[in-house]
Amino acid sequence: MRKFVDWVQAFALGLGAPGLFIAAVLDSSFISLPEVVDILLIWMTTQHKSRMVLYAGSATLGSVVGCLMLYWVGRKGDEFIQRRFSADKVEKTLSAFRRYGLMAVLIPSLLPPPMPFKIFVLLAGAAGISTGRFVAAVAIGRGIRYFGEGALAVWYGDAAMQFLEQNGKTVSLGLALVCAAGLAAYVVWQKTRSARQR
Repeated sequence: MRKFVDWVQAFALGLGAPGLFIAAVLDSSFISLPEVVDILLIWMTTQHKSRMVLYAGSATLGSVVGCLMLYWVGRKGDEFIQRRFSADKVEKTLSAFRRYGLMAVLIPSLLPPPMPFKIFVLLAGAAGISTGRFVAAVAIGRGIRYFGEGALAVWYGDAAMQFLEQNGKTVSLGLALVCAAGLAAYVVWQKTRSARQR
């Protein structure tokens, strides 16, 4: 697997933005390449800061395309899901979708490895979340992550990699907590509004 990861990195670096797009598609679909896209994005941006939007956009778009592949498998394949994940995990994730809808995709999309994001993508398809809403959630979550990393690379150059190694998980968890707090506030507001209308 290490050789394959090294090959993907070399391939992506040789192609630039299209290579980053392909690496993000692979990472977000059936192959896990933990942190490879993040590292490539930061390194490429530090070399060509004026291309940050191109690189972050390529990584985000690639991630959306890769996630869509898994999403469609989830739409069609109960057997695939049951083979890959325990029944307990599947039921817990489905209940999160029933309760929180798109936030059950948006929040995990912000989190770094080893957060198991693929199960949320597969079950978004199985739960019947609309394609448009699913794409919006993944694009927002991954866009925040990749454009944030790109901005760090522009501002801090090579030090951005060290910053992310030391603080990446904390920053991602912080963003996820902000989203979760927003969701909680929305749920409370909806309940209050419903109670007033009775």
